[in-house]
Amino acid sequence: MPEYMLSVHHSADDPEEWTAEEMQLAFEQVDAFNARLKESGSWVFAGGLMPRETATTVDATGEAPVVTDGPFAESKEWLGGFWVIDVPDLDAALRWATEGSAACAGKVEVRPFQAE
Repeated sequence: MPEYMLSVHHSADDPEEWTAEEMQLAFEQVDAFNARLKESGSWVFAGGLMPRETATTVDATGEAPVVTDGPFAESKEWLGGFWVIDVPDLDAALRWATEGSAACAGKVEVRPFQAE
């Protein structure tokens, strides 16, 4: 079956901070969503990412590698976390993405992995 990446994106338009109650609710909803994914056999891997300010970018395309603090690109949107799922088709991936979006209260992008 094909694998898809369901990526959770954040933007500068999102609320600056969540209340403790909002954060706890999101954690509980995502935990329940993860459990459903695992029970269905679609779970491959998932993870939340630390804030973009913690990123380090490595560019080894020149003569010497250049390591810089911060994200690769300065943008209004960034990746906050992801799921990798194994499902029969795009329709199934979209159904899971819909549930994931509701669980984490954020937009979810669906992209297939390249075939081997």
